[in-house]
Amino acid sequence: MSQAPQPNPQQGGQQMQIRIDESKMHSSYANTIRTSTTADEIILDFGLNLPVQQGPNQPAAMNFQVGSRVIMNWVGAKRLAMSLSQAVNAYEQRYGEIDLNQKQPKQQG
Repeated sequence: MSQAPQPNPQQGGQQMQIRIDESKMHSSYANTIRTSTTADEIILDFGLNLPVQQGPNQPAAMNFQVGSRVIMNWVGAKRLAMSLSQAVNAYEQRYGEIDLNQKQPKQQG
């Protein structure tokens, strides 16, 4: 169980200890995400894009296997967006810009 002191504005800026319970956590890898929204929530489906073997004259295809779904309210979603933005900016400052148009090597079949 991790502990991280956090300021609490309701206590006049005093530190509050937050205990993080990871005993029921499970981890999974995702290389893609699908989002859906309502007026109250955002739904994030995390999963894997996997190539599908097709015949020689058929177009390339991908299969999106959803592994996890996270449903958040908009306040939590905005906090997540800010946190991800800070993490990506720190990564790019250290290692260089992330190229979103990077070509994937062709798979041999």
